[in-house]
Amino acid sequence: MQAARSIKRQPALHMFASEYGESTLSEKGSGEFDPSFVVTKLGSRVNRVIVAGLLERIEGRDVANGSVIYQGQLRDPSGVNYFSVGDYVSDSVKELTIQLSARLESGEPILVLMIAKTRLYQTDEGAIYTSLRPEEMCIIDAQRYASWLAKTSQSLLVRMAEYVSSLDFEPNAESLAKSEMSQARILGLIASRNHYGDIDLEHYRLNVMQALDIAEGRLDAATKPAPQQLLVDEKQGDTDGEAQQDDLETVILDIITKLDQGDGVEFETILLNSEARGFQRSIAEEKLEELSDSGTVHEPAFGWFRLV
Repeated sequence: MQAARSIKRQPALHMFASEYGESTLSEKGSGEFDPSFVVTKLGSRVNRVIVAGLLERIEGRDVANGSVIYQGQLRDPSGVNYFSVGDYVSDSVKELTIQLSARLESGEPILVLMIAKTRLYQTDEGAIYTSLRPEEMCIIDAQRYASWLAKTSQSLLVRMAEYVSSLDFEPNAESLAKSEMSQARILGLIASRNHYGDIDLEHYRLNVMQALDIAEGRLDAATKPAPQQLLVDEKQGDTDGEAQQDDLETVILDIITKLDQGDGVEFETILLNSEARGFQRSIAEEKLEELSDSGTVHEPAFGWFRLV
């Protein structure tokens, strides 16, 4: 028991779903009480994370011992985190989970922030998935969510810069020791670069821009999952439908203007941002195709769009 008490609690990192969810590497120390880590593509060795977003789902599932495990989804601008709550969590987390499950059934949009332990698991078929086990969890307002978006964006930018800096060195301890990075970062970067190889950072940059765009004024749209905005309202007639079409066109052009860094904006990014503003995905896709056919936007590379 003395050994267990001497283990230092690992720090929790602010992290978007995209970085965490892409991970396929885990590390476990040789000692009985050594912490386990999930290693991200950017070389983050994470035992605990701070995540937040719109609560999309909580479902209870009966297990063999007669207890219930709750599984849920938490969406941020970059993607979805999956979490599970069982008998091993604190009473406060379990009670809040049950309350949230009931509130979700009423269609209420709920923003949640949690500190959670990381977990990587592999199916019998060989697929690797990430999951989270909440240690602490609370409902937050839009202002605090905006603060989390800003802080998490900054954390991601720092990790991206450190990853790029590491490319000046060989992925081994002797070479990276010449850098100014901490030992923990060096260990993570060595593991990451040797496991994942070359990675593309572009989607992480887009994640930051999406998050900051929402934090700076799109919070209402980003925190209301339903009902989705339909472009033709049968009760109000075609006039309002045309006005909403105009609104969607403005939104799509604004997304491309803000997120284009010279190579255009990826198709999926445009649709995700349109959905975050309350527009139905299929209608946004049709509008983008219409703008392309009319010459308002063009496609310099397949699936990437720029303003003409």
